[in-house]
Amino acid sequence: MERSTEIGEFLRSRRARLRPEDAGLVDYGGRRRVPGLRREELARLAGVSVGYYTRLEQGQSPGASDAVLDAIARVLRLDGDERTHLYTLARPAPGPRRRPAPERLRPTIRIMVESFGDVPALVLGRRVDVLAWNRMGHALLAGHLDFHAPERPADRPNWARLFFLDPHIRALFTDWGKKALDTVADLRVIAGQYPDDRLLAELIGELTMKSAEFSALWSAHPVRRCAHHTREYRHPVVGPLTLTDELLQLPDDEGQRLAIFTAEPDSPSRSALRLLAGLTAEHAERPARDTARQAVGFRPVRRTMPSA
Repeated sequence: MERSTEIGEFLRSRRARLRPEDAGLVDYGGRRRVPGLRREELARLAGVSVGYYTRLEQGQSPGASDAVLDAIARVLRLDGDERTHLYTLARPAPGPRRRPAPERLRPTIRIMVESFGDVPALVLGRRVDVLAWNRMGHALLAGHLDFHAPERPADRPNWARLFFLDPHIRALFTDWGKKALDTVADLRVIAGQYPDDRLLAELIGELTMKSAEFSALWSAHPVRRCAHHTREYRHPVVGPLTLTDELLQLPDDEGQRLAIFTAEPDSPSRSALRLLAGLTAEHAERPARDTARQAVGFRPVRRTMPSA
């Protein structure tokens, strides 16, 4: 993912969503070759030359000043996440481009996730791979997958891939379309931060080829960092749920985020989570009981009918 391509796509998408009258220009009618603002209109409103803005849109002005970027953001009516994204794309990090190091989960983070107990929790990596989840996080979101898969780097589930390609995950979300938009918007932010991540580029390419819905959303260039949402779920075991998810940055682990899911106190969703916790605990205890029985040589007693 080249920054020159990314910044061009981003700025063109934001120009396209604005009508001339939205920016205070008089529309004299007639046919416009492109939807939204023209380059020259945006440049004039931002107080820069058309040539300079064109070079910026082509990724050829890495030293754009705060004043220029702020003016462009103002004209395009960018929100906070979009403004940050523009700065990230317009100002590549100095020095040689480096490949991201392999992603590792600190053991203490795994212990923390497990300590949440009956609260569903998981850790997402910088490519939205699931690096760890507790029993409840697994049971809530992906009980059809192997619980131990995140422990094996080659088998780690990827949240974006699951969301767009796994029918179990699609069926879980009542507002799948809204969640799909949020997922792509978050992935756009990540792609801007890690333009040299080959595995991330391969993931985006795979989803673009395999999911028409992902491809359409990606082309629209939504940009928004996920933080918290309240969503409706259709869980296959405990039924409808209304849960709030909080996505928290792990400050000492670049790109890694902790997600936790909670329900309102004394709500049907809280009761459903308790039921799911009980079923999950029972399911987890069965292998342990079987292992213990085998360790002590347990053999089931055969009952015979008494002789006549």
